[in-house]
Amino acid sequence: QVQLVESGGGLVQAGGSLRLSCAASGSFFRFSVMGWYRQGPGKQRELVARFLIGGNLEYADSVKGRFTISRDTTKNSIYLQMNSLKPEDTGVYYCNAYSIPRDYWGQGTQVTVSS
Repeated sequence: QVQLVESGGGLVQAGGSLRLSCAASGSFFRFSVMGWYRQGPGKQRELVARFLIGGNLEYADSVKGRFTISRDTTKNSIYLQMNSLKPEDTGVYYCNAYSIPRDYWGQGTQVTVSS
């Protein structure tokens, strides 16, 4: 089974930065899609950023210009550099990857941004 492990979450003040990492392990052929989602308090899980097939990028409007997703294909890892953090960015951040025939999710890492 594929496992995704996130790291890098924590507590920061508004305007601060964090860098999240996600490493994939286990038996899989390749990931077609890999990205980050988050779920804030009392909110639905939403897309933050992801790589699509062909290397195209997709960002949520709320994080454009502040967050940057990157990847290291040799390590089957992705990263999320988060700058200018806002309290509304608070939530559990999940790594997501798709490898035929299904999606895989990490356990999540907590990001808390104080005002």
